[in-house]
This record gives sequence, structure tokens and C-alpha cells, in this order.
Amino acid sequence: MSGEERWCVVTGGRGFAARHLVEMLIQYDLFSVRIADLEPQITLTTEEQNGVLGHALKSGRANYVSADLRDKPQVLKVIEGAEVVFHMAAPNSSVNSHQLHYAVNVQGTKNVIDACVELKVKRLIYTSSASVVFDGIHGIINGDESLPYTDKPLDSYSATKAEGEAAILKANGTNGLLTCSLRPSSIFGPGDRLFVPSLAAAARAGKSKFMIGDGNNIYDFTYVENVAHAHICADRALASEQEVAEKAAGQAYFITNMEPIKFWEFTSLILEGLGYERPRIKIPAFAVMPIAQVIELIYKIFGPYGMKVPQLIPSRIRLLSCSRSFNCSKAKDRLGYAPIVPLEEGLKRTLESYPHLRVENQPKREGPSKASICLGSGKVADTLLWKDKKQTLITLLVLVAIYYNFIASQSTIVTAASKLLLVVSIFLFIHGNLPEKVFGYTIEKIPISYFILSEERSHQTALSVASSWNAAVNVLKSLCKGNDWSLFLKVVISLLILSFLGAIPFQTLFIIGLPVAFAAFYLYEKNEQAIDSMFLEALSLVCKMKSDITKKVAGSKKKD
Repeated sequence: MSGEERWCVVTGGRGFAARHLVEMLIQYDLFSVRIADLEPQITLTTEEQNGVLGHALKSGRANYVSADLRDKPQVLKVIEGAEVVFHMAAPNSSVNSHQLHYAVNVQGTKNVIDACVELKVKRLIYTSSASVVFDGIHGIINGDESLPYTDKPLDSYSATKAEGEAAILKANGTNGLLTCSLRPSSIFGPGDRLFVPSLAAAARAGKSKFMIGDGNNIYDFTYVENVAHAHICADRALASEQEVAEKAAGQAYFITNMEPIKFWEFTSLILEGLGYERPRIKIPAFAVMPIAQVIELIYKIFGPYGMKVPQLIPSRIRLLSCSRSFNCSKAKDRLGYAPIVPLEEGLKRTLESYPHLRVENQPKREGPSKASICLGSGKVADTLLWKDKKQTLITLLVLVAIYYNFIASQSTIVTAASKLLLVVSIFLFIHGNLPEKVFGYTIEKIPISYFILSEERSHQTALSVASSWNAAVNVLKSLCKGNDWSLFLKVVISLLILSFLGAIPFQTLFIIGLPVAFAAFYLYEKNEQAIDSMFLEALSLVCKMKSDITKKVAGSKKKD
């Protein structure tokens, strides 16, 4: 490295907003850029390989360094020789681990500060979050930097971000180091792996029709290139003449697109742009919160076993239902910041960057659904899955009639059977005597062959009964050997379920079972992918728990 080269460091340089800052720094030819992140080596997308980043890495105007901010010697190595550090590294905000957030956002930030002071770095710009002043209960409209840190942070990410920011601002002026902190609000744009993909996933699962709250909460969204631009504005201000630099240093700044919009309107624009329906069913936040709290409790129990972070948690409910808009006058006055990409243009670019998430590009199901196969892919499947709506409605009417005439009346089996045969006989007699046309409508006669059991069908029925009997005998044989624990558990669970169902009155089973059958199979067919993934995740959790328990038991035996 020659003495004339000016280097900057971008920590967390492969993150969402950081990637855009790296490319902007290279395009503006302000610095040679050192990209620091956790991965052992940098992996570029095809677009990056053919773009400014790929060319900069080949020419030496940019390089990549693998580093863990929790290890101070590694931090010193990364920052050595840099004029300015853009500290953007942070764990994913959706990860619910206080230990991880504290280690990176607080301890890692202190390591960066110490390294900057020790190596006489001139400027340190920290990427904070607008959430540091938000408690999730009280909405914020046009909030400015006079708002204090909240006493009740929304989550561990916000709490540790506030602590890291306080350390950054306190370090201003130490050994000539100038610092400031940027608080972008709700970043969106190309490369986002959280907001837009989660919206598309919710839409595919049929959840996009719902909105939490009354839908009037105001939000400030920030296009990702405006966030990158704000960092460059901050560096320019800190590098300016003394009066400008002193005014800009040691301060926190809210960064937005300066175009507040209703949260659910913005969400609707994204969903509609991807070809999905906009949310229209309003659910009060207080009605969803108890469910979210239970889900969060389940996650705390099963999180260590690999359970993914659920979408429906209290902090997210608060984010979706409260207002959060901020005043950027201070950033405009002291940093010279103004958005370079309007909200409408940012939305357009964002939607264009996700062609694979558009509804028409989603994989289409080939062949019958699993629900249809399970039901035999015949008339029963067509009825329960509402494929033949006329047949389904007729079946429902018949079942309702059966219930009121034979089950609700609490008749004996013989009386109920005789009543049913009487109704069928009367129907067939009247149907047989009807003319071929009544008031212009053709009456389709029931052929006699409909009631005849053919030799082939009777043979198939007999084979099916024999096959079921032989399968049951084989199960009994396996149980007698006493080796197949998996089979034993399946049999025990099946019999317990059967005994439980047997204890329920037939009338209750009819009332509950039939509506559930008509709804459950239909819902499964419509949300097959989402339900299957949930089942596989639950199965994975059980397997991991089983493995952990086995290891603990084996370990305790060794100690004994």
C-alpha cells in the first residue's frame, strides 16, 4: 500500500445496506475500500462479479478481510491504516439472542472504538437504528433527536444498538477521533433478505390479506441507496473545515426518505407490485398479542434446538401496529443529507430486483395435491376439497338432514336405519315415477346398474379386506418380536387416539368431525407448502431434542 492511498473500512461489509455503501464508495472514487465481515472469503453474485465491486477487487481498489469484531486483535488488523471506519456490522435484527447482540453491538463496538483510538483513525461513523427511541407502545410522529433512549427497548437488538451508539458518541474527540451515529428507519431496497421476502412468503401462505391494527399507522421507510448516501454525507461533514466538523461530530441523526406513508399502504404497494392481493382484513393488535406471547414462549423453549424465529412475536406486532416517523432536519442541516432516490422510484427499483418473487414466477403444482391423493383422488376428494361445489353443497345438505332426523333425535341404531331406508325408498319410488322432463328440466334417471355390485368390484373389496387383515397380522407379528420400538409407539398412540375418540359421543363427533374434515383438507391443499415446512421443522426439532437427550443419557452412563 502506497502512502498516497486513502483507505476506509466497512465493517459488516457484506450486509444489506453495507453492500450498497461499498459500491457507492468505489463509484465515487473516494477511498480504497476494505470490506470486513465474518465469512472466511468473499463470495460475489454474478452481478457483483461483472460490476464495480468485482473490478475493484481485481484492481486492488478494494479488498476483503475476514474478521470477528468480538476479537480485538482481529479488529486492530482490519482497521490498521484506515482514515475512516464505517461501522455497520450487526447481527440480524430478527434473531432473538441477547447474548449475540450484546457481544457484537456493544463489546464489538467497543473493540472498534479502542482500535480507532489506538491507530489514530480520523473518523468513525456508526450505523445505529431508529428503534433506539421506540418502546413499541407509544407511537412516534415526526420524532427528532431530542427523544431520549427508551427505558423499555423493543428487543435485544434495539437495546444493544442504543448502548453501542452511546459508546460511539462518548468516544468523540478522543485522540482526535471524530464520531457520529446514523439512525436509518426501516431500510428497503434491492438485496433485502428480510422485509420483501417475508412479505412474499406470507402472501404465498395466504396471510397477506390480514393487517394488524387499524391500518392508519404512519411509517418512515428509507431506500437503501439513501442510507449509503447518508454515510458519505456524514464522512464529508466530519472531514470538512473545523466549524462544520465540530457541529456534525458527537451527534446522532435520523435518516429517512422524508416521505412518511401509512405502513400498510407501503406494504400493499409491494404486494400488488409482486402480483399478490393487498391486505384488507383488519385484526386488532390486542387480539393477536396473547397468541404472539405464547409463540414467543414456545420459541424460547425450542429455539436452542434449531426452531426458526417466528414471524408472529410481540415485538413484531408492535412494529406493525404503531406509528414511527422521524424528522431529518438535523441531518439535512449538519450533514447536508437529502434523499437522492424518491420513495416511488425506490419502490420501482425494489420490485424490479425481485422477479423470482412475483406470483407468476412461483412454481406450479404438477398433478394432484397430497390432500387429493390422501382422499383417493375420486368423488370423496372432489367433495371434501370443494372442487365440485354443487356436489359438496348437496353432500352438506344431506349430512345436515341426516343429523337432524337420525342423530339429534337420539334414535337407536335400528330405528335410525329403518328411517334412513324409509326415506331412501320413498325417494327412489317418487324418482322412478317422475316423467323424463318436468317444467322443461330433464330428470336424470338412476340406472339399475348403479345398485349392482359387479364381480370385479366385489373381488377388489374382498382383496382390500384380506390385505388389511394380513397387514394387521404382520403388525402383531412384529410386536411379538419386541424389537421394533417405533412400531410399538405408533400402535400405542393410534390406540390411545382411538380410545379417546371412542369416549366422545357420536353426536359430538358428527358436529365437530364433519366441519373439521371439510375445512382441514381444503386448507391443507391451499397451504400445502407452508404446512409441510412447519411439519418438517417440528420433526427436525423433535429429532434434535431426541439426539440431545440421548447424548446426555450416554454421558451420564459414562460418568457412572
